[in-house]
Amino acid sequence: MKPPVAKTVPHERVQHSDHVEDPYYWLIDKDDKDTTAYLEAENAFTASVTAGQAGLRERIFQEIKGRTKETDLSVPERKGDWWHYSRTEEGKQYGIHCRLAASGPNPPALPEDGSALPGEQILLDANVLAEGHDFFSLGSYDISPDDRLLAYSTDFDGDERFTLRLRDLSTGADLADVIPNVHYSTAWSADNSVLFYTVADDAWRPYRVMRHVIGTPAEQDAVVYEEADEKFWLGVGLTRSERYIEIGLGSKITSEAWLLPADEPLGEFRLVRERETGVEYTVDHWAHPDDAAGDVLFIVHNADGRENFELATAPIGDPGTWTPLIAHDPAVRLVEAEAFATHFVLSYRKDGLTGVAVHPFVDGVPSATGTPIAFDEPIYTVGTGNNPEYHSDRLRLGFASMVTPSSVYDYAIATGELTLLKRTPVLGGFDPEQYEQLRVWATAEDGTRVPVSVVHRKGLAADGTAPCLLYGYGSYEASMDPYFSVARLSLLDRGFVYAIAHIRGGGEMGRIWYEQGKLLHKRNTFTDFVAAGRAVVEQGWSAPDRLIARGGSAGGLLMGAITNLAPDLWSGVLAEVPFVDALNTILDPSLPLTVMEWDEWGNPLESAEVYAYMKSYSPYENLAAVRYPAILARTSVNDTRVGYHEPAKWIARLRTIALNGRSEQILLKTEMESAGHGGKSGRYDAWHEEAFALAWVCTTAGVEADGAAVDATAAETAPVTAEVTGAGA
Repeated sequence: MKPPVAKTVPHERVQHSDHVEDPYYWLIDKDDKDTTAYLEAENAFTASVTAGQAGLRERIFQEIKGRTKETDLSVPERKGDWWHYSRTEEGKQYGIHCRLAASGPNPPALPEDGSALPGEQILLDANVLAEGHDFFSLGSYDISPDDRLLAYSTDFDGDERFTLRLRDLSTGADLADVIPNVHYSTAWSADNSVLFYTVADDAWRPYRVMRHVIGTPAEQDAVVYEEADEKFWLGVGLTRSERYIEIGLGSKITSEAWLLPADEPLGEFRLVRERETGVEYTVDHWAHPDDAAGDVLFIVHNADGRENFELATAPIGDPGTWTPLIAHDPAVRLVEAEAFATHFVLSYRKDGLTGVAVHPFVDGVPSATGTPIAFDEPIYTVGTGNNPEYHSDRLRLGFASMVTPSSVYDYAIATGELTLLKRTPVLGGFDPEQYEQLRVWATAEDGTRVPVSVVHRKGLAADGTAPCLLYGYGSYEASMDPYFSVARLSLLDRGFVYAIAHIRGGGEMGRIWYEQGKLLHKRNTFTDFVAAGRAVVEQGWSAPDRLIARGGSAGGLLMGAITNLAPDLWSGVLAEVPFVDALNTILDPSLPLTVMEWDEWGNPLESAEVYAYMKSYSPYENLAAVRYPAILARTSVNDTRVGYHEPAKWIARLRTIALNGRSEQILLKTEMESAGHGGKSGRYDAWHEEAFALAWVCTTAGVEADGAAVDATAAETAPVTAEVTGAGA
C-alpha cells in the first residue's frame, strides 16, 4: 500500500515582510471532504503498516488489563456526614461515584475484592450516562453544602464543551435545570440556593462567571463577572473554609482574585488585589474560631521580585495588604498554602522534588516553622490529596514513585504518624524489588545540569544495548514528576529503560527553570532534551538505534523540534496531539487559546523578533532533506487544544522532504470522532490505544514480543516487511 500524498494548494503567509508558502494550509478546514479523505487515507496506511504489530498490541493490552484490578474502589473521603468514593467494575469503561453514611472517624475497610461497600448510595454512574455514546467525559462534580443536590456536567464529543445538570440525591432524578455550553468550574452558595459556573467564548477561553438560581430557567442566569482581556481566563470555586466563593483570573504571567461571602450569593465580589503585569498570586482563607474580624488570607505570590514565591498573610478586611510569613528562598519554590481549622499545609518544590510541610497555628497565629513530611525513596512525587474537611486532625496525601504504585496516606497532625490506607494493587506477580530507579544528569549546551529520572529492571547492564523510551514536556511550568505506570511495565519487562527528562520550560527546578524555557529562551527546552538523549547514550543506557522519544501537546512540539535538531539521535519519535505548526497557530488569534498563549510563546503578530525566533524552531517550518527517525503522530479531529491539522500538515510535508527511503517510517493516526485532547475516554479504549503506541515503540526499537532484541541489521527491513505482508499489500 502506497503512502497518501496530500494535494498542494497555493497559500502564502506574509508577516513582517517575510513571504512563506504553505501548500498544506487547506487541511485546517475540517469540513472539507478532501481533508476527511486525506486523514482517512493516512489512517488506512497506518493500519496497513502496523498490521504486523497486531499480535504484540493484543499481548500488551492483555498485560495492562491483567495487571489492573478491574473491580476496585478508592479510599473514601470524609465530608460532613458522608464518606465519598468512586469505584470501577470489571468490564465497565467508567467510574461509579458513591457515598456512604459516616460512622466513626476512620474510613470504612475496603473489601478485598474491590466490590461495593454495604449500604452505599450511588450518586452517579458514568457508565449509565455514557450509554449510546462513543465518548464520555465528566466535567464538574460538585455536591451542595446540604448534601441534597449534585451539580455535574457531561461532554459526549471530546471538545470540552459541557452540559450542566442538577441531580436530586434523595431521589436520583435530575431537575429541570439544564445549562448547555459550560466550562469546568462550579461553586455553591452556603444556602444551596445558587450555583456559580463558568462559560467559554468562541476561542474556548473561560471568560464569564454566571449565577444560576436553582429552579429558574438558564436564560435568566446573571453574568456576575466578565473578563474582557483575551489573555486572561477564569475559574470559580470555594476557599477551603467554604466561607468564600472565589473568582480566580489568570494569564500566563499575571493573576487576580475576587471574593464573595458564600452566604451572600446575590452580593458583589470584592477584589483581593488589582492585577499587576508579571505578578501572580493564589488565595486561601482561614476562619478565626472566635472573631471573624481576625480571619486571615494566605497569599502565595511573586510580587517585588520573589521569583520562587513568598507566603504572606492579609487580614480579611484589608486583603491587598500583604505581610510576609515565609520569605522568598531561591532554592525553594513555594507552590500552594491550604488552610485548615488548626493548621495550614504548604506544598513546595526543592532539589527537583515535591514536598509537603504542616504548619500549626500558635495562639491563633500561623507559624512560619513547619514539619516536612519525609519519605525514604530517592525520587518520588508527593502531594496533598482531596481533603474536603476543614476541621480535620488528619491530612490525606498521595504518593508515588517510578517503582511504587500510587499510594494514599493519612498523616496525623498531632503525632506525625503516616498510615498507608491503600496502595494501588498491581496484579500478575509484580514485585517492586525487581526494579530500580535513579536520577542521572545531562549537561545542556550552556552548561546547565538537567535532571533525568530513570527506571529499569534490576540487573540491566548499562552497556548501550538496552532500548529506551525517553519522555519530555517542558512548557507552562508543568512538572513531569516521577510516577508509576502499569503500562510501562510492559516495556520494562521487555528490557527497556524508561526515562523522564526534566527539561527547562517545566517547573521541576523552580520558577527560573520555567523562565529559561519560554518566550525567547524556548530553544533551551529542545536542546535540554537532546542533551538528555545524548546523556542516556553516553552513560550506556541505550543507543541511537534503539532510543525512542515521546511527548504530547506542547511536548509534541518538543518532539518535532528534536527531530529537526538531532534526527540521527533517535530510532523513533512518538508525537501525540503535537503542537508542531506552532508559528501559524500563534499567528492566528481566531483559533482557540491563541491569544492566551502569547505570554508563553510571545506575540509574533506584533514582534518581528518573536516571529523570527518562533520560525527558527517551529517544526513544520524547519523540515529538511535529511533522514528522519521513524515517526508516529497521533491526533483527534475534535481536539480543542491542538488542532488535528497541525500534525496532518507536518506529516504531509515530511513525506515530500524526508530522505528516509522507507515512507513506512512516517505515520499519522487520527481519531475521526469519539476522542479529545487526551484521546479516547473509556479505560479499555485507552488501554488499547496505549497498547498500539507501545507496540509501535517496541517494534521501532527492534524489540520482539518476548523481549529479545531484534538483530540490528535485520531491524532495518524485517519488521516493516512483516507489517506490509500482514496487511495483505
